[in-house]
Amino acid sequence: MSRSEPDADPPAAAAPAERPRPGRMANVAKKVSWSGRDRDEEDEPPAAGEATPLLNGAGPGATGGPPHSRPFTHSPFLRLGQLSSVDLNDDVRELETEAPNQFPSEIPHNEKLLSLKYESLDYDNCENQLFLEEERRINHTAFRTVEIKRWVICAMIGILTGLVACFIDIVVEKLAGLKFRVVKDNIDKFTEKGGLSFSLLLWAILNSSVVMVGSIIVAFIEPVAAGSGIPQIKCYLNGVKVPHVVRLKTLLIKVCGVILSVVGGLAVGKEGPMIHSGAVIAAGISQGRSTSLKRDFKIFEYFRRDTEKRDFVSAGAAAGVSAAFGAPVGGVLFSLEEGASFWNQFLTWRIFFASMISTFTLNSILSFYHGNPWDLSSPGLINFGRFDSEKLGYTFQEIPIFIVMGVVGGILGAIFNALNYWLTMFRIRYIHRPCLQVIEAMLVAAVTAAVGFVMIYCSSDCQPLQADSVTYPLQLFCADGEYNSMATTFFNTPEKSVVSLFHNPPGSYNPMTLGMFTLMYFFLACWTYGLTVSAGVFIPSLLIGAAWGRLFGISLVYLTSGAIWADPGKYALMGAAAQLGGIVRMTLSLTVIMMEATGNVTYGFPIMLVLMTAKIVGDYFVEGLYDMHIQLQSVPFLHWEAPVTSHSLTAREVMSAPVTCLRRIEKVGTVVDILSDVSSNHNGFPVVESSPDPTQVAGLRGLILRSQLIVLLKHKVFVERANSNLVQRRLKLKDFRDAYPRFPPIQSIHVSQDERECMMDLSEFMNPSPYTVPQEASLPRVFKLFRALGLRHLVVVDNHNEVVGLVTRKDLARYRLGKEGLEELSLAQT
Repeated sequence: MSRSEPDADPPAAAAPAERPRPGRMANVAKKVSWSGRDRDEEDEPPAAGEATPLLNGAGPGATGGPPHSRPFTHSPFLRLGQLSSVDLNDDVRELETEAPNQFPSEIPHNEKLLSLKYESLDYDNCENQLFLEEERRINHTAFRTVEIKRWVICAMIGILTGLVACFIDIVVEKLAGLKFRVVKDNIDKFTEKGGLSFSLLLWAILNSSVVMVGSIIVAFIEPVAAGSGIPQIKCYLNGVKVPHVVRLKTLLIKVCGVILSVVGGLAVGKEGPMIHSGAVIAAGISQGRSTSLKRDFKIFEYFRRDTEKRDFVSAGAAAGVSAAFGAPVGGVLFSLEEGASFWNQFLTWRIFFASMISTFTLNSILSFYHGNPWDLSSPGLINFGRFDSEKLGYTFQEIPIFIVMGVVGGILGAIFNALNYWLTMFRIRYIHRPCLQVIEAMLVAAVTAAVGFVMIYCSSDCQPLQADSVTYPLQLFCADGEYNSMATTFFNTPEKSVVSLFHNPPGSYNPMTLGMFTLMYFFLACWTYGLTVSAGVFIPSLLIGAAWGRLFGISLVYLTSGAIWADPGKYALMGAAAQLGGIVRMTLSLTVIMMEATGNVTYGFPIMLVLMTAKIVGDYFVEGLYDMHIQLQSVPFLHWEAPVTSHSLTAREVMSAPVTCLRRIEKVGTVVDILSDVSSNHNGFPVVESSPDPTQVAGLRGLILRSQLIVLLKHKVFVERANSNLVQRRLKLKDFRDAYPRFPPIQSIHVSQDERECMMDLSEFMNPSPYTVPQEASLPRVFKLFRALGLRHLVVVDNHNEVVGLVTRKDLARYRLGKEGLEELSLAQT
């Protein structure tokens, strides 16, 4: 539901409305975002405002005059993938001719914007007559069947997520092992003969070529598969419809992309993307069909609506966490903390069930793969190994040390996020073409290999070789029977490096090695997050933290003359928790994930202490990484609470007005014109009483959605046809479910001139009891109602039950707490 234009004539039956402040529009051009590409034929229809990207430019009063008086103007619309940096005050014709062919060198971007491109999900059930009739027909046994189906779907989500995790793990292990062996043999050969620069070249070329393939598939086929996918899933669970986010194509690109980026030696992990993969699997299975493959299996039809789909996606995200870390409880808490706005007890049980099944599947298959079939000891993709609490307990005097580590983690996390913020801004502005994005990814891969090589070459940290301690020991310039300690950190997948930092005996690492590694890896990981590759930030954060944590532990050993409690492995764990908490700012779920991954409850309190300290310190400086990326994409994300200082604002000031209303019995031509009007891409229309007397108050009767109107027009549900002798099948709820989620665009529906004169009766299809608020309601009250119930539209009425405005997600997300108090963001079609 995009904001209505105050300067446009309201259509036929627009209810009288007061005019509140319009949102201030920014003179910005289109920017590349999570889904910035030309739309293909199978994409979602323009119902969501995504497919008619109007550049809301500056009107006559955009540069001067008071902000409240600025009118809204729309320049001619451009297609999504094409970027325009034209001055929006230019002549219309110039805009039309130049924009499509021109790739600008810079795209202006302002983070104080909200995009009109993102729509809300319809989490609230539309309780129209069709819905109520169907629910009344379903008896107790049928409800039991539906409940059993929910459990079956959750089990399938768990099994498939576990299988995908196994596939990623095994392929990465095989390919990375092959690459490390080739490079190691090459280095060994050239160490004897001289000419090690060839080895460097080989390593850099191998890395770049693998990353190039991984980046090409993401940049050119499915850009939404870039990154870890956690910000997108957070948005989806918050109620925002992110285009393409739960597509089958996205899953395939995500899985292939994450394998290639980890094998390509980038400073990334494969754990984050598992959460996105689990969510896509859940969205696919719960619908019982694939719209991408155009196959309908005729099962689970009852669940074809946003309400059910979003609940299953939260189960999929939890199963992803569970498969990644072997932490089913952590998965449930992740979904609760990071995602779902709406929560109930049954949902918790089902999500926990999906998480458990996911861990069990992964565990079983990996135990067979590793040759010990009945030993279920590798529950997740990353297994931190067991921390023995008898040897590694902690004492009272260590608690202040842990708090100090939390502070360090918070500061380093804030630095990481601030650097990544500026880097992402630079990318949005300058590196917006897919070919540039691929070149950047290849450059990062080559630099990562070069940095690793130079550090191994310069390091003189030789350690005695023990049985099974190192997978790929590299001798280089060390004596026989010794290996280069720096090489083990680079000649391993990041997961293995984390485990070795946790568990290698004291004395395995030189402080200089750890210091250099932390510094280099910090900047590499920061540069890598945000590249156009599928990759997570969990493992790099843990690795940076484990390295400086171990360094911290070694310095404590020196300072306390080798006290028994100062074990470097224990401090590596605390450092890892502090660093990860400082970057992503999750507290509850992360504490439990770390406890489950280490298999040790003893460390629960210190881990919680470290994470809370890191979050408090980090939040003082800058937002968490995921929230920052959501903000940079201008997503209308609703936080848990309304801004604390917003009690002075009322619904009248916040709402969109005037509102396009429809009469209960409306002319078909009017409906078609309203839906075809590209200047106002509304998705919800209040229905008012059709009264012949213009003086009579047109009270609110219900609310109908764009998608419902499109289905009615497609099936030609007109009053005249019903009254004539044409035998017409009565529309059922199944017809709406079959059209979900990609409703046809209005342009594809042909309505003849005669049909335009017919009438439509909306009584049966509208929601007769939409949620409403009086115009005097305060913003926090409106916010609470909207967010807790997962609404898409909230009708604002006056004392006579007359529609005066409509509150949507963007109206509420516009207000946020900034450095100087309450800020109002601008709305723009970015």
